Amino acid sequence: MNAFIAQHKKHFNFKAFVKQALNEDVGDGDHTVLATIPKNHKGKMRLLVKEDGILAGVEAAKEIFKHIDATFTFKALLKDGQAVKKGDIAFTISGKTQKLVIAERLVLNVMQRMSGIATKTHLLQSLCKGTNAKIIDTRKTTPNFRFFEKWAVIIGGGANHRYGLFDMILIKDNHIDFCGGIIEAIEAANAYLKKHKKKLPIEVETRTLDDVKKVLAHGKVQRIMLDNFTPEQTQQAVKLIASTFKIESSGGITEATVKAYAQCGVNFISIGALTHHVKSLDLSLKAFA
Repeated sequence: MNAFIAQHKKHFNFKAFVKQALNEDVGDGDHTVLATIPKNHKGKMRLLVKEDGILAGVEAAKEIFKHIDATFTFKALLKDGQAVKKGDIAFTISGKTQKLVIAERLVLNVMQRMSGIATKTHLLQSLCKGTNAKIIDTRKTTPNFRFFEKWAVIIGGGANHRYGLFDMILIKDNHIDFCGGIIEAIEAANAYLKKHKKKLPIEVETRTLDDVKKVLAHGKVQRIMLDNFTPEQTQQAVKLIASTFKIESSGGITEATVKAYAQCGVNFISIGALTHHVKSLDLSLKAFA
């Protein structure tokens, strides 16, 4: 089983996802398929790449097909994470034709979006070449589709920030403002972890260099986020922080600016646009003899 699936299987149920997706799409039946294709007909389809990019979702497609019909025969020709070009064939699938056609759009919807995210992640990570910066995602994901989107970031060569609200304490501006200040919020977070005997990393968002200085003086966190800092301000902050804490840059970073931030010496660059503002890769699942 894929490592990402194994790691997050308690957060995501493939069988339930496929069932819900088909219920939404098929309802009481795909009446076009039922009307035009004999029940016992068997056929073959292949996944055609129609645009250059990074392929993602081959393993996801295999799982989806398995849950739709365990008798399908799936043959992967390309792997997740491979650079692909127009005309490539990613896999073939054969079996009961009615079910193949019903599965088509679900598989394409998943793979096209995953491949778009992987392609964008790969591009941004390549722009950071020569630095130690890692491109990471955010929680700006599609509800009930986070599993696939975060998986695609990994396939594209990036990393996941946190999967959800449960696996890290991330103290952001609203927490700070409601709590009465940045130090108060850090203290409250540490007290909470001690009280509930939890071991979670703590990251705190800083909005100014003064915030950074306060956190450095106080400690009790593992990562400092520099939110909406300019590259020049980021350089100043990195000099102050040195190797004391891990450093993350965040806030409106684009293809045009990511290299400048990476060259400042930060450890992570979080980009919400990886998942909330991405173009899907053009793919097609077609019948063949």
